[in-house]
Amino acid sequence: MEYRILGKTGLSVSALSFGASTLGGVYGAIDETDAIRTVYTAIDLGINFIDTSPYYGVTKAETVLGKALKGIPRSAYILSTKVGRYDVDRFDFSVERVIASVEESLLRLNVEMIDIIHCHDIEFGSFDQIIHETIPALRKLQDQGKVRFVGITGLPLNIFPNVADRVEVDTMISYCKYCLNDTSLEDIIPYLKSKDIGIINASPLAMGLLTGNPAPAWHPASDAIKIACLKAADYCQSKGVDIIQLALSFCVSHPDIATTLTSTASSEAIKRSVRWAETPLDEALLAEVQAILAPIHNQSWPSGRPENNLR
Repeated sequence: MEYRILGKTGLSVSALSFGASTLGGVYGAIDETDAIRTVYTAIDLGINFIDTSPYYGVTKAETVLGKALKGIPRSAYILSTKVGRYDVDRFDFSVERVIASVEESLLRLNVEMIDIIHCHDIEFGSFDQIIHETIPALRKLQDQGKVRFVGITGLPLNIFPNVADRVEVDTMISYCKYCLNDTSLEDIIPYLKSKDIGIINASPLAMGLLTGNPAPAWHPASDAIKIACLKAADYCQSKGVDIIQLALSFCVSHPDIATTLTSTASSEAIKRSVRWAETPLDEALLAEVQAILAPIHNQSWPSGRPENNLR
């Protein structure tokens, strides 16, 4: 497993990391015993960065992850969770709520300190509140030793400079913006590097678009995007390659992205993911797949408030 420095945090994180959203059952029912085993397996295979949120499964992901973490030495993992989003349409970035949220997460996760706390999907909130209330409140928790670093997450790329130009941010999580069908995250990597913000890439499979299976019913992508991704997956299959392998190998190969989150509740699936992520990128196949995806390259969908959703 390759390790990279996460921006100004100085943390050394595995190039492939574990996203615990699946532990909340967001992609279907899970076997809790195997889900916990999956966390153990990820750590055994060299993954040391784990990300979750109270939003995933409405606290279920944190609860299941907390059960797993009881059996793992605290020095073996770097833990990230979030504040601000608690259900599909429930957001609260107020000082009182985010302070309480951190305390609740500490209890569910069975830890005394969270390495990184992220403001979750900030495009659904007020940037002024995030800048003047939420992040300062989290910095006070940092002073108290309850969190080590503070970051932001969301879909539209404009949210990152809009906030980071006005308040210090240690890390960021971008999702669905660096994967086979959308590489627009590259546009702001120079900016993020100039601020020494740790870059975390999420959804390398574009929230299920790049699996070879039909996208989940709730997926916001257009039909054109869904069809193109299925065509790309079928082409990979015709070449004897699972598109997931190509997608993971592609994401972890970017030297400026510290880590890419992949999510599963299956111990066998995490073994495959690690093996595939460590497989050298097939440049020829990549070029052929990118040609198939060219008509919908960098196409996305709206997320959050209109004024925060410029891209």
